[in-house]
Amino acid sequence: MAELSTLWIIRHGESTANVAATRAEATGSEVIGLSHRDADVPLSPTGEEQARATGRWLAGLPEDRRPDVAVVSPYLRAVSTAELALHGTGVPVSRDERLRDRELGILDGLTGHGVRNRFPDEAERRDRLGKFYYRPPGGEAWTDVALRLRTLLGDLRRDHEGRRVLLFGHDALVFLLRYLVEGLTEPELMALTREHVIANCSITDWSADDQGRLTLGGFNEIGHLHRQGAEPTREDEIHAEPV
Repeated sequence: MAELSTLWIIRHGESTANVAATRAEATGSEVIGLSHRDADVPLSPTGEEQARATGRWLAGLPEDRRPDVAVVSPYLRAVSTAELALHGTGVPVSRDERLRDRELGILDGLTGHGVRNRFPDEAERRDRLGKFYYRPPGGEAWTDVALRLRTLLGDLRRDHEGRRVLLFGHDALVFLLRYLVEGLTEPELMALTREHVIANCSITDWSADDQGRLTLGGFNEIGHLHRQGAEPTREDEIHAEPV
């Protein structure tokens, strides 16, 4: 199988929705209370600085380790992160809707408390089916996101064989790329989601080994934010899915 030389995925910087969701969960609100649709949520000032710090990390990479191409989720928070991080690098950038965030359907904009109060049957169904297979009405299961990522990976391997590819996306995509690239099982993937919260502007990467297979290098790394003087988002401020 054709393979990439290096694959990175960077989660977008802290967004205004992350900030609002943390506040809503802490106060017991049922709704996050955003005026934007999910695709149009911007970065917070902290998120902008995280993206610039990521850009300083990229600029410090040796030339033979820098990305050849970047592919970005079309959602504003990911596009803005990529624009700030890649400013002045000359790296070719394209957008791909297969990198968009997981769609939550009728649960969009609700906190975990709001889902349990407004849609108790859905909360029960999610508990019964499990996180991997549960599909909210009008939304996507994790398996749906995996399917679109699987096709994207196939295209990247075909179009960029032997090259270094950088993705900008969302937290669920980081987990699901590990599932796809490393051949994880559902229990292994779900264990990762219980043990880790994907940090804003964190970096996860894989590189080709001697057999040409992608192997995990770093996972959910934020050391570059500390080194570049940016403020990482605290773990309790990184909004997860409501159910």
